[in-house]
Amino acid sequence: MDGADPRTVLETLARARGADLSALSRLIGRNAAYIQQFIRRGTPRQLAEEDRRILARFFGVDEALLGAPPSLPARDDVVRVPRLDVGAAAGAGAIAGEERGVGTLGFSRRFLREAARGDPAALSIIRVAGDSMLPTLAAGDEILVDRGDAGEALRDGIYVLRVDGALIVKRLAVDAVRRRVAIVSDNKDYPSWPDCDPAELAVIGRVVWVGRRLG
Repeated sequence: MDGADPRTVLETLARARGADLSALSRLIGRNAAYIQQFIRRGTPRQLAEEDRRILARFFGVDEALLGAPPSLPARDDVVRVPRLDVGAAAGAGAIAGEERGVGTLGFSRRFLREAARGDPAALSIIRVAGDSMLPTLAAGDEILVDRGDAGEALRDGIYVLRVDGALIVKRLAVDAVRRRVAIVSDNKDYPSWPDCDPAELAVIGRVVWVGRRLG
């Protein structure tokens, strides 16, 4: 019933339980026609907070099904990931310079457990410069980089690399049998390097999320 109209949800729950609508109205301290009017006529437009709470408890469902706003994660469940004033070029390469913080972006702890491999402290957000990774990544995109996902854990995916003091973002295709790596530009107008020694790569971390401004 997720996403259904609260009136439809309430009517379905009442039918499934065999609950009389007038009895439900009395349960919440209202006149006998209250719930019927809510379901049939849309009056009131939404249930009062206390009414939702009582009915949700009666039916054993989440209050959100009856029109309550979805609960926000507790502050302890939000991890603030630093945004760094540095770009990883999808192109020729951008000199990293000083990695200065320019604020943070909040992620739920559960999301980060699913997206990243290790310690949330190893995560940072940087921006993309250039167009060699189009259409996957565009200039101005913000990417979440897991610095704990590199080294021996290298596998197929998009990574940030340091090359001659510059940061670049590329797709890596790992040949575990030959122990070789291909560095790939998604934009075919840019070069790729099909046969590289992974021991010679300075891998900063794996890209696990991208945020993009629309319009």
